[in-house]
Amino acid sequence: MSIKTVGVIGAGTMGNGIAHVFAKSGYQVYLQDVQETFLTRGLETIRKNLERELSKQKITEQTRDAAIKAISPVTERAILAKCDFIVEAASEKLEIKREIFQDLDKLCRPEVILSSNTSSISITKLAAFTKRPDKVIGMHFFNPVPMMKLVEIIRGLATSDETYAAVKSLTEKLEKTPVEVNDAPGFVSNRVLMPLINEAIYAVMEGVATPQAVDEVFKLGMAHPMGPLALADFIGLDVCLDIMRVMLDGLGDPKYRPCPLLIKMVDAGWLGKKSGRGFYQY
Repeated sequence: MSIKTVGVIGAGTMGNGIAHVFAKSGYQVYLQDVQETFLTRGLETIRKNLERELSKQKITEQTRDAAIKAISPVTERAILAKCDFIVEAASEKLEIKREIFQDLDKLCRPEVILSSNTSSISITKLAAFTKRPDKVIGMHFFNPVPMMKLVEIIRGLATSDETYAAVKSLTEKLEKTPVEVNDAPGFVSNRVLMPLINEAIYAVMEGVATPQAVDEVFKLGMAHPMGPLALADFIGLDVCLDIMRVMLDGLGDPKYRPCPLLIKMVDAGWLGKKSGRGFYQY
């Protein structure tokens, strides 16, 4: 099936980045969210990021203008029935994703592939909420989406070879690099990254070092472009906590137990960059 129109659910950090790269690559995009405010904020971010690319001569004015024109913000999910492909980038909560996938299954044509940008939730489980499990797949982009080349392509138990091939090809058309992984809690990226972040938080909680010192060790000693705690702030501490809980529940190993300090900070509303405070002030 030819993919020309793409639906993106969620206009937050990941969703607006995904809409950005699809629109820039010549696809018509419906960016859907529940409130106009979220859509307005998402479109402002897209415009700002396109302007940044233009200033660095990575795109032309024509590409910028065409990309902005290609994105239609919508609050009604029913409009996504027009789409040839869907990327769900809603909150990392199973109950929210369940409702979305059940609804999309009814709305979309039978041949339409339903993908999720989930960073940890089982693709097999999401697929089971639909009558098209062979056409459900994970398409895990990385933040910031316009810059990061990797897309983790996650196959659920029932994902067909045809679906995988179509999504791999689509990823390459976005000038991204697809890496195939099988369905497991946290996949590869977060299964390795989140315990690292969690352990860094334990080091702070136990007084081993300050957040600044922990991050300096990783930047200078391990050549990480960003320390684990600055990265946690960038990802969102609430998202980190959700992922740790998914892995603890899915794998049953106490090594995935979220650090009490992480839980306390999320309870306080200190979510990182998006709330203005996390391990650092913003």
